[in-house]
Amino acid sequence: MTRRVRRWVLAVGGAGLAALLVAACPALPPFGGATHPYGDRVVRESLARQTANTIASVNFDQRAFDTLGELGILFACVIGTVVLLRQTRDERRAAPEPAAVSLPVRRYALVVLPVALLTGLYVVAHGQLSPGGGFQGGVVAATALHLLYLGADYRALENVRPIGLYEVGDALAASAYLVTGLAGLVGGTAFLANTLLPYGTFNTLASGGTVPLLNAAIGMEVACAVVVLLARFLDQAVEIEKESGS
Repeated sequence: MTRRVRRWVLAVGGAGLAALLVAACPALPPFGGATHPYGDRVVRESLARQTANTIASVNFDQRAFDTLGELGILFACVIGTVVLLRQTRDERRAAPEPAAVSLPVRRYALVVLPVALLTGLYVVAHGQLSPGGGFQGGVVAATALHLLYLGADYRALENVRPIGLYEVGDALAASAYLVTGLAGLVGGTAFLANTLLPYGTFNTLASGGTVPLLNAAIGMEVACAVVVLLARFLDQAVEIEKESGS
């Protein structure tokens, strides 16, 4: 395909998208008005399923299928990064030399690490109750581990970061999300329908039906994915070098 053809394809696709947006905008409720039909429906459905955090209800209930697509994008990014940054034949691994770390930085990193890790797990576990959830908590938990790199050295980080296990965890978490969706089909409802479990008591950990399960799967997938992504980039920067030593 030539560059000119690609430009025409882009122009036609952009024009079609612009036409759809222009056609849809007049049907939207007036900006700044007192009527919020979409927000009202979202809140009503969230409360009906005992999910205190409306955003979690949207992500893991009302549009759980869309969230599955976001999970797939992150999973594909991890696979692409692993393939692109793999060690090639003309590269070798060199043992990283420990860097000098000032005592205040070391103390701060080692003190904050368990606090940050627990904060990430807390955000994941309370995703259906308060702001946050699997995406945010997974990132916090994954980056918390890397305080070892800042406060100690790269070998200390490697001891708590067996990449193989995190890669397996990433795949298992993505599979758990799919299996939860398929369970709805087996139960006679729709894919990812929030009808399998009781909705529980409002504003408690045991509430929201399948929302906590999907949220936990996302948290595990995001945490493992971020660890694997950072590991590949750090390996290239710290350990892997050309055979010539450059």
